[in-house]
Amino acid sequence: MMSKYIPPRVSVLFPAVVFLYLVPGHTGGQTDDPKSTLQKYAAALQIINFAYVDEVNEPDLVEKAIIATLRELDPHSQYIPREELLRTNEPLEGLYEGIGITFQIFRDTILVISPIPGGPSERLGIMPGDRIIRIEGEDATGEHVDNEFVFERLRGKKGSRVHVSILRKGKKNLIDYIIIRDKIPINSLDAGYMTTPEIGYIRLNRFSRTTVDEFRVAVRELKHEGMSSLILDLRGNSGGYLDVAVDLADEFLEAGKLVVYTEGQSSPKRNYTATPGGVYETGRLVVLIDEGSASASEIVSGAIQDWDRGLIIGRRSFGKGLVQRPYLLPDSSQIRLTIARYYTPSGRCIQKPYGEGYDHYFEEIYNRTGDGNPADNDTIRFPDSLKYFTSHERIVYGGGGIMPDIYVAHDTSVYNDFYYELFGKAIFNDFIIQKIERYRQVWDKQYPSFEKYDELFATGNDMTLELADWAVQSGIEISQEQFLRAEQLIGQTIKALIARNLFDPEAYYRVMNRIDPCYLRAVEVLLDNSYFAEIRVH
Repeated sequence: MMSKYIPPRVSVLFPAVVFLYLVPGHTGGQTDDPKSTLQKYAAALQIINFAYVDEVNEPDLVEKAIIATLRELDPHSQYIPREELLRTNEPLEGLYEGIGITFQIFRDTILVISPIPGGPSERLGIMPGDRIIRIEGEDATGEHVDNEFVFERLRGKKGSRVHVSILRKGKKNLIDYIIIRDKIPINSLDAGYMTTPEIGYIRLNRFSRTTVDEFRVAVRELKHEGMSSLILDLRGNSGGYLDVAVDLADEFLEAGKLVVYTEGQSSPKRNYTATPGGVYETGRLVVLIDEGSASASEIVSGAIQDWDRGLIIGRRSFGKGLVQRPYLLPDSSQIRLTIARYYTPSGRCIQKPYGEGYDHYFEEIYNRTGDGNPADNDTIRFPDSLKYFTSHERIVYGGGGIMPDIYVAHDTSVYNDFYYELFGKAIFNDFIIQKIERYRQVWDKQYPSFEKYDELFATGNDMTLELADWAVQSGIEISQEQFLRAEQLIGQTIKALIARNLFDPEAYYRVMNRIDPCYLRAVEVLLDNSYFAEIRVH
């Protein structure tokens, strides 16, 4: 959902599980009775099994029927097969069980990018740049090696063992490790640091079970460093649990204030309100959003906007105002069914229309330039029926997504097709990995800290031109005009990606934010005393 880089879609979920059983029966008269409908489907399936010309895979037919039925309802009701359910839930639960590495498949080999701090691989001394050559004696190189291959063999129950053989640069022989799997955290906080002596920056990538705790720790640390203003970056954050979104909004709002309410045909209206004791109920606040900010991100930004608690900067959010509840099926597969819509405190339902079909719904965000997203918010025209008012009588609008208070256009001349093709065809990834492999030991000694790296490391024209040559060798046609427009951005991206490999994910954002228009606008607004006073945001 999507500013070219498309994060995984995660639905807003109630943390409830209900069992649903479908019981086939004999054929009967066609009525609107649900029992007759089930009988009709069971009869059709029975006839297909009996009379069809070829052998039928009945479980596969049933799964496809469920998927097609849910797609007819709305774009966010979905079916999840039993074997995918655990992995689908892992990012939201905030942990998985495995050996604790970040890896890439590079030239048909499992390359360790970094061991996760405190995890079993780090404790054994596995290092960045190690290549996993064998797993339980099985060859782990070649065209058959992909992410699924790695997950199946390296993830497993806490306490279980896995034998891996590693090739390390400078060593002639393979190094054998017996790794005891453990619980590995999946962090939802990508970055939390002071960008000026007064302004803190926090970026969240999802709303998982650990999100609020991570956020509280970060805020307390930044306050200790002198933070009085905060930039909360929810760009590309496609959502997560509803109750977690409520809890995060609660950290900004005074007790008793409505955060969101939900309502559906079979789901009575339910209000979610703030409680006392949030960690950031006072202090200036800016929330960054874009077309990749969905569901839980929209709950938080909508509540902050409606209560005039802070300013929303960026581009219109995705527009997902539907709530899903998981229902288990008899074979332990699951459907996540839309049961309600959610509404911001002012009464806005920000679910965008989906009547034109599934594909049109998800493609809509690619067509927003010049369609309700001009560079100047004042030129946008909404019907009065979509007009709502914040607590200080500022006008806001429903009808699809959260419209920011300050719009920052996406510069497609710089963030152009060539730049995104470098990501899409893994040019950046492969180029950075080979650089890290060649120079890691030198750079580790040369840049003992991020601060030293940030001060001294410069990509220059040589490295951007080298990447362009790498792209040509990989079959990408280069437009000279697009390359020149994106050259500074490409150089900054190379520096940021190297920083992420040498240090941590936060280092990436520290580098990239320096040329990020939304981030820079947020800093400018937070430093402008008159702006907050003018629109009465407290």
